[in-house]
Amino acid sequence: MSVAGTKSIETSAPKPTGALLAFWNNPIGKKALMSLTGIILSLYVLAHLLGNMQIYMGSDVINRYAELLHTNAGLLWTARVVLLVAVGVHAIAGVQLYLSKASTRPIAYAQRVNVVSTTASRTMIWSGILIFAFVIYHVLDLTVGVAHLGQYEEVRPFQNVTSGFTYPLAVVAYVVAMVGIGFHLWHGLYSLFQSLGMSHPRYTPMIQKGAAILATLIALANISVPIAVLTGLLR
Repeated sequence: MSVAGTKSIETSAPKPTGALLAFWNNPIGKKALMSLTGIILSLYVLAHLLGNMQIYMGSDVINRYAELLHTNAGLLWTARVVLLVAVGVHAIAGVQLYLSKASTRPIAYAQRVNVVSTTASRTMIWSGILIFAFVIYHVLDLTVGVAHLGQYEEVRPFQNVTSGFTYPLAVVAYVVAMVGIGFHLWHGLYSLFQSLGMSHPRYTPMIQKGAAILATLIALANISVPIAVLTGLLR
């Protein structure tokens, strides 16, 4: 084989960066990435909830849990970086898909009829924006402490939660955000099966109901904490 032929083969081979870019620019690729990052974020939400529920076991338990997480800085920051990348990919892909879908029909419907859509599916972009804003506030409130309304104590989640949620404004912000997360999870958990090509007419209704139930339970469990603090049941 000639040298020229070898060079021709080498230059014709697809570059990894080009393949990744093509995958990203493909709507199907974006949906697949949204599904995969959605799985990562959903697992985090569930794990975060299980950790938060330890607050009902007393200050010693949840404070010891927080201290345990902070003893391994490498693992903690690895998890944070993975979550940050997942949030970035999920958010950018979601916005681009939303704008692309909107641009395909620039003229609004004279009469819009939602046949199979749900409230969760119709508000995905807005619940996503709400969640993004809440994450920033939540980090500043209970992780960094600069936006905490009460007296902030480093690595003392029980004290920070019980002091912060004595303010009704903080409770309202948290409850609204949890409702948004519930709606987002409801449609997200259901649609990821479709995006990954695992939907089936026989199981789809059951998956949709299961997603709604799970999302509702997660939202209500999270909401219970600020309500319990505000009403004096948790102090």
